[in-house]
Amino acid sequence: MSKQPSFKGDHIRRVAILFSGGPAPSANAVISAAAISFLEDQREVLGFFHGYSNLMDYHPVSRRLVPNETYRVFEERDVRGLRNSRGIIIGTARANPGKGITCAADLDDPVKTERLRNIYNAFVDSGVDALISIGGDDTLKTANFLYEFQARLPKDAKRIAIVHLPKTIDNDYRGIDFTFGFFTAVDVMAKELQNLRADAMATSGYFIVETMGRKAGWLSYGVAIAGEANLVIAPEDVDDSMTHLEEFVDENGETKSHRVLSLEALCDRIVELIITRESRGKAYGTVVLAEGLAELLSDKQLHDLPRDDHGHISLGGMDLGKLVANIVARRYEARVGKAKKITGLQLGYESRCAAPHAFDVMLGSQLGIGAYRALVEENLDGHMVSVSGQLELQYVPFKDLIDPATMKTEVRLIEPGCDFHRLARFLETRVDRVGDWTMGRRREVQ
Repeated sequence: MSKQPSFKGDHIRRVAILFSGGPAPSANAVISAAAISFLEDQREVLGFFHGYSNLMDYHPVSRRLVPNETYRVFEERDVRGLRNSRGIIIGTARANPGKGITCAADLDDPVKTERLRNIYNAFVDSGVDALISIGGDDTLKTANFLYEFQARLPKDAKRIAIVHLPKTIDNDYRGIDFTFGFFTAVDVMAKELQNLRADAMATSGYFIVETMGRKAGWLSYGVAIAGEANLVIAPEDVDDSMTHLEEFVDENGETKSHRVLSLEALCDRIVELIITRESRGKAYGTVVLAEGLAELLSDKQLHDLPRDDHGHISLGGMDLGKLVANIVARRYEARVGKAKKITGLQLGYESRCAAPHAFDVMLGSQLGIGAYRALVEENLDGHMVSVSGQLELQYVPFKDLIDPATMKTEVRLIEPGCDFHRLARFLETRVDRVGDWTMGRRREVQ
């Protein structure tokens, strides 16, 4: 009988999988590929339900972990045939156990790290040797908190090895070319946009479509390109011509000023687009806006919007698409002297649990297997699993992704003038005017 190979991480016998943040297509491909990798190697896998919700208030007596209620012990039959399924088999949540931690010194504060200690104790009491964290930049931040928290434990304390798998349909992650779910989300929303384009043609109207994309424009640009929009505007496109100075009082009571997005300037660009197209005999069109534009608005306009556990504004409550559509309609009529049908709407939620695109299934599966390879074959801790090129695995240390001063991740923005940015500009409607912000787009062919 041949001898089984010995791996660096053979001490890892029981692994926890946890998914946190918003849903993303191909989540189950990631979870199933990771789980199967360990199960086939005779290792145990626990799937914890709804992110950190059941872990951060853990107590061995009063808040115990209950099998099939707060977690499940996976068997192979549970995770086979899941790669193309919708949803998340273990659910998700936006619970934030690192709330209040803003710098490295906070990790030495027993009050601020109480929830991290609860999570650590829950894993130790459950016999867990490693954690596979799946989620966005906030989840990566939490994974790093847990990693750094353990670095401050006594030398003889048990260590839970941690690897993180990047997830966001926004695709704004540093350290990986594309995140799973991005292509599915683009595909779903681009098809919706094409339907709206046909409607606009039939009714001589316009649709102002708001897509997800809190900080960066990758998703809105992808939807605009694939869905044949006539204009796309994301946070990266906001320059001085689209902003104005606003005064505010800081925490020290001093009056200061900062630049905020001018809705009037934004809407005038869209009005200009409509008039330009009408001069070319085209009375219809679609415009894509990234939801993150709303975060650049005046503090007065955002003051009443709720925030989640991570401090993010609930952008869905702003309904930027409808807000902009109403203003564009008024400003168009004031300028041209006639009414125009302009409809605003949001796209995004319908894409988060859509049937995954084949590329996302392949990417997600490779990331899941990468978790096994990182923990068992490479014996890594405090690393993010990444993929580049032809699905080649890479492992990026947390320290290369986290700002040591703020303990936060850095968002990957679209660089103005890069080829992806120029692609979107090249394909949309050209508006001829002095100081054209579109960077020399070609003449319109749509």
